[in-house]
Amino acid sequence: MNPLSRRHFFSTGARNAAALTALASTSQGAPASDRVNLAVIGTGGRGTSAIRQALDLGTATVAAVCDVDPNATERASQIVYQSTNKAPRSVSDFRGLLEDKSIDAFMIATPHHWHSPIAVAAMKAGKDVYVEKPASHVFREGRVLIETSKRYNRIFQHGTQMRSADVTAKARELLDAGVIGEVKMSKAWNLQRNKALPPVPDAAPPPGVDYDLWQGPAPRRPFNPGRFNRAVNWNNRRDYGNGNIGGDGIHDLDMAHFGLSPKTHPVRITAHGSNVDGGVGEFPDNMTVSYHFAEGKVLLYEERGWTPYGQYGVDSGNAFYGTEGFMVFSRRGFFQVYLGRKEEKGPAMKGTEGHPKHFGDFLDSVRTRKPTIAPAEVAHHSCALVHLGEIAYRVGRVVHFDPARETILNDPEANALLTKRYTAPFSV
Repeated sequence: MNPLSRRHFFSTGARNAAALTALASTSQGAPASDRVNLAVIGTGGRGTSAIRQALDLGTATVAAVCDVDPNATERASQIVYQSTNKAPRSVSDFRGLLEDKSIDAFMIATPHHWHSPIAVAAMKAGKDVYVEKPASHVFREGRVLIETSKRYNRIFQHGTQMRSADVTAKARELLDAGVIGEVKMSKAWNLQRNKALPPVPDAAPPPGVDYDLWQGPAPRRPFNPGRFNRAVNWNNRRDYGNGNIGGDGIHDLDMAHFGLSPKTHPVRITAHGSNVDGGVGEFPDNMTVSYHFAEGKVLLYEERGWTPYGQYGVDSGNAFYGTEGFMVFSRRGFFQVYLGRKEEKGPAMKGTEGHPKHFGDFLDSVRTRKPTIAPAEVAHHSCALVHLGEIAYRVGRVVHFDPARETILNDPEANALLTKRYTAPFSV
C-alpha cells in the first residue's frame, strides 16, 4: 500500500441550507456531459476503491489519478485501462490538475493533513469534491470548508458512507416517528483491535516517491517508515492523522450525532485516556470522551483498540437512548430497537453499509447540483467531535466551548489547538 493511502441525515436544516447552495450553482456548475470527469487524489486502498466504484457505477470517467508514489499511480492507471481501454492522466502533484477545465470533481483519499488544503484549492478552482473522513485535520479547517463550498457554489460530500445506507434511512424514519421517545443520549464505540507498532529507524524514501510533497503542509521530518505509507503508521502521528478517534471512530461519532440530532456543537467536553498496548504513536488506544450540549443532551464515545471483543456483538456501533426505549445501531449494517423496562424487542433491520450508494450520491449531485447527503456542514459538526475530544484529552481538563463563536473559553492553550501552523506554500 502506498503513502497516500488511508484505511478503509444530519438535521433537515442542514440539508435545506445545502439546497440553497445547490440552487445558486445549478446554472454554472454542472458537467458538460452526463458523465462526471473525475480525478482521484491518493491512489491507495481507499482511492483505488473509489476508482472501482466509479467504473462500476458507470456515471463517471476516471480522467486522472494522482499520487506522490509513481508505483501507486501506475497501479491505479492499470485498473482504469483494464476496464476502459483508455489510460487516465497520471500526475504526482494535484496542483497540475487544478487548471484542467475538463475535470469536474476531485475524490480526495490522502492522509488527513492533506484533506482540507486539497479540497479548498479544488473548490476555488471550480471542482466539486468528495473528501474522505475526517474532512478536517483540525477544527478550524471545517469552517473553512463550509465557507469555501458556499462561496464557490461547490458540491461537497464527506466520506461517511453510512449516511447513505438503507438501514440509516430506516433508522431516521423510526427515530423521527418517536419509536424510542425523545433521544436524550447517544453513544459511539470503536473497539477494533489495533496492533501496536514497534519503532523503526529513519531511512531514505522509496525510489521515486516525492516525500517532500507527501509532507506538504506538515512540519518537516526525516523520512521514517513508521510515520509513512499505511494509515496504521501515519494516522497515529499528529502531523498527519487523528488517531483512532479520527481515523475510524469518526464513522461512529458521525452516527452518534445523527441519532442524537443536537442543534449545534457541544458546550462542555471531557476526555480521559491511556495507551494500553504501547508501541509507536501519539494517541491513546484506551479512551472515553463525554460531550454535553446546551439543550441537555449528552454524547459518549469509547475507544478500546486493545480488546479482542466488541459491544452488543459488534466492534463499531452506536446506541441511541430515548425516553421510551433505545436503539442499537451499527455501521456493519443493522439496527435493533428495545422498548420499555423489559427491553422487549421492537423494529429491526439488516441492510448495507452504504459505500457504493454514497459515492453514487456524490456523482449524481455533481450532475444535478442537488445537495449531497453529507455536505460540509454535516462534516464539520461530526469532525468537531473528533477535534474537541482530542483537545480535551491533550490538555487534561474540561473544555468549555462557545458554539456560536467556535472558540474555547478562558483557555488559551486549548483554544490554540483549534488550528495549527502550516508549512508554506500550503494552507487553507
